[in-house]
Amino acid sequence: MNLSEVTSVGGFFSLVPLVVFLPVLGLLINMIFGGRMSEKAIGWTASLASGATFVVAVLLATSLAGHPEAVTIPFLDWINIGTLELPWAFRVDTLSVTMMLVVGGVGTLIHIYAIGYMHEDVRHHNDPSRYRRFFVFFNLFIAMMMILVSADNYLMLFVGWEGVGLCSYLLIGFWYDKGKDGIGNALAGKKAFITNRIGDFGFLIAAFLMFQYFGSFNFDVINEMAPAVAAAAPAAVMAMTMFMLLGVTGKSAQLPLFVWLPDAMAGPTPVSALIHAATMVTAGVYLVARSFALYSLVPAAQNWVAIVGGVTALLAATIAVGQFDIKKVLAYSTVSQLGFMVAAVGMGAFTAGMFHLVTHAFFKGLLFLSSGSVIQGMERGEHHVEHDPNLKRKMKQEHGAGHFDPQDMRTMGGLRKRMKITFWVYLIGSLALGGIFPLAGFWSKDEILLESMHLHPTVYVLLTIAAFFTAFYMTRQVVMVFFGEPKSEPAAHAQESPAVMTVPLLVLAGLSTLGGLLNLPYLHTFKEWLGHTLGEAEHAVEGAVEGLAEGAAHASTAWYDLGGLDLRVALFSTVLALLAIALGWWMYTRRMEELQSLPLAKRPDDPLRKILGPVFKVFENKYWLDEIYKALLLDRYVDVANFLAQKVDWDFWHDWFHDKVLAGGFRGLTWVLAKPFDLGIIDGIANGLATGMQGLAGQMRRLQTGFVRNYALAVFLGVVVILGYLVLRMI
Repeated sequence: MNLSEVTSVGGFFSLVPLVVFLPVLGLLINMIFGGRMSEKAIGWTASLASGATFVVAVLLATSLAGHPEAVTIPFLDWINIGTLELPWAFRVDTLSVTMMLVVGGVGTLIHIYAIGYMHEDVRHHNDPSRYRRFFVFFNLFIAMMMILVSADNYLMLFVGWEGVGLCSYLLIGFWYDKGKDGIGNALAGKKAFITNRIGDFGFLIAAFLMFQYFGSFNFDVINEMAPAVAAAAPAAVMAMTMFMLLGVTGKSAQLPLFVWLPDAMAGPTPVSALIHAATMVTAGVYLVARSFALYSLVPAAQNWVAIVGGVTALLAATIAVGQFDIKKVLAYSTVSQLGFMVAAVGMGAFTAGMFHLVTHAFFKGLLFLSSGSVIQGMERGEHHVEHDPNLKRKMKQEHGAGHFDPQDMRTMGGLRKRMKITFWVYLIGSLALGGIFPLAGFWSKDEILLESMHLHPTVYVLLTIAAFFTAFYMTRQVVMVFFGEPKSEPAAHAQESPAVMTVPLLVLAGLSTLGGLLNLPYLHTFKEWLGHTLGEAEHAVEGAVEGLAEGAAHASTAWYDLGGLDLRVALFSTVLALLAIALGWWMYTRRMEELQSLPLAKRPDDPLRKILGPVFKVFENKYWLDEIYKALLLDRYVDVANFLAQKVDWDFWHDWFHDKVLAGGFRGLTWVLAKPFDLGIIDGIANGLATGMQGLAGQMRRLQTGFVRNYALAVFLGVVVILGYLVLRMI
């Protein structure tokens, strides 16, 4: 539907450009006037700008509720080259507005939380001047994410795709002068940026192939032409979808490019919540869902996407079991949950994948922000200890004189008594992530497991095992952080966070509890909502599921079928999660108490270390994937760079070609020109002329005697000769 038709329909569709320009307005206000504004004014300006985008998204959703057909709002001309006419236009449909609601809503809560968090964080790092910069970057990120999800073509989507990549680099490396050796955080930002460029290469190749075969980047044009192109050139569509998968592995942190996301925890905790829970990392899932028309035509590509998601979900879940940094556990959990989403959209279960994307934004945003509350609570406890000589001396005896890490779960414990609000919201987020009924994660994860059981049994097994590990490592984390006795003086003196931080946590806890209402069985409200955009793809999946079932009549009357809720899957996954929770509780309460009787030198920091032995070491060291990548790729790249620098550039180009060929040849040529040619020929001619003239002058000098009689005689003889010549001619 175009702009003229939109005007006749009514609604708020014409407001869609504001989802981009409102956060831009917020960052401009802070950039221009922020130097004269207080911290609260800066934070609330950015938060209100983000909140206004959410209000616009809500208005767009209400407009779509009355008229669910996709709407395109042209804004301005962008590229006009030959037959390519590519305007900057905004697409408003149920899929894009879903992403706008998530980005604007959860993003605004994170902005408000960051007002309090960054107030302490900039002082903890002794640089309050960066407070304004942080919120400028935050608003810029919201604007870029809105460009991505509101685009009506792949090229404009790529602009937002690259924009959020830039913002992630700026925010991950926000404390670029901190970290290991003073550059650790900067290296983390660089790692994220470079790893994502590999995925972006895949996206670009896919886009070039689209233009070659479709002659357009527009979603509607490609969706309409996709069946014909797939029939005529199936290999081309396969290549497009596989190169797009490479982009997904980069942006949504899947194998083999997920290694950047755990290191991205170097950024402030609100960055982790915004980028790695609710926005940027979900862009790859959105890309596959947006490309449903292409993927639905290439089952082989769908299979690859599903397998990559399933393997990533399980691999990352096992790694999370062996981590001790509170944020890195959540980082690998994010990689794992993204694997669930990617597997879902890969199988064609687009609604299930998008549903989990939404609920994951609720409970993972809650967990990241709660972890930030824990970290700052520990830092406040450390600050209290630093000002008490007795406690400071005791802490040094327990932990040595080295730097105290407020993110290490081994230094926590007992925080449920010191930080009650944070404990309860963290517990809600953990149970939602673990898939416990009736929290949001139960409904969305169960739907993915149900679809995978019918569509891809292998992926179902991978995701089920990953779900078990998820419940286990979250129980491990909750017990280590909140239960037992404090394991350090800062933990014993930790303090709850201020209301500006805890209120957003309570809101997210409510969403994590009630988020399943979006798509309850029998109602399927979310499925119907997305069906206006993904209808044909969803019908195809439903047909496949029905075809794999024992029969439509039998399925409708089976005891386990409750209008979309399969009790077999739900009960099995719930029992499995409860077993994992029980195992984790026993191991990290009773088992840890037993280990306390061992001498301190022999006491393991984790009961699994003694039970699993080398397997736990594999988990702790992340399968040595970073080391493998370093040995196979990074070091080889450095070797090639050294070879090009030393052998090619220095030895060959500089020493041989430059010094010997160019410089030596030039010196040889100048010697030839200077000695034989210049001195021998040029100077020889000049000297010969001078010598000849000198000899001639010597001969001529004999004629100049200085006597008048000689000159008179010469004149006389000349006259005689002339007269004689004339007489002879007359004869």
